[in-house]
Amino acid sequence: MSATQAALTQLLPLAGDTFDKNKVTPGLLGFLVFAALAVGVWALMKSMNRHMGRVSFEEAPDPAASAAPAADGTRAP
Repeated sequence: MSATQAALTQLLPLAGDTFDKNKVTPGLLGFLVFAALAVGVWALMKSMNRHMGRVSFEEAPDPAASAAPAADGTRAP
């Protein structure tokens, strides 16, 4: 049996029914993980807005539209 397995078998009884299952909360660690995720999402949104502000949405003119129309008055496909 490895040291990890031995440690887990000793700690498993501690995680048994020693707490009230109706009053379990995420605690400080859960709050810190949630806060870190929120800050990460905020930073990504800020970066995305900055990058989207640099994008030029003006399209180049279509070269086929500027070509002269055909002799019979119809446009080429």
